[in-house]
Amino acid sequence: MLKGVLQQAGAEVISVGSAAEALDTLHHRRADVLISDIGMPDEDGYALIHRVRALGPKSGGTVPAIALTANARAEDRSHALAAGFQMHLAKPIDPGELTRTIAETIRVSSFARRSGAPDQNIL
Repeated sequence: MLKGVLQQAGAEVISVGSAAEALDTLHHRRADVLISDIGMPDEDGYALIHRVRALGPKSGGTVPAIALTANARAEDRSHALAAGFQMHLAKPIDPGELTRTIAETIRVSSFARRSGAPDQNIL
């Protein structure tokens, strides 16, 4: 569903099936934003973002990231931001909110890079 919504909004979407595949993709392609479900099998979204943030900037380590989760409490949001995500969205995801959040995450991240501010935990 998310892939179709994003493609209809004009985004080029690279969909992967695991954290390992996401990391491999980041090594080979530049992404404007990473969207990860926290509740992935095998390796959750927190483990993925930890591994992404350990990468160098040229390998995708500073890619802006959005966490998707069924957990909507304030502490869940705080945990996602502390882990290295820039944004946290609770499911069910509203397509309009998702596209606005992606645009804002990219905009803020681009501004931070131009101004020399760190990319992580901007919001």
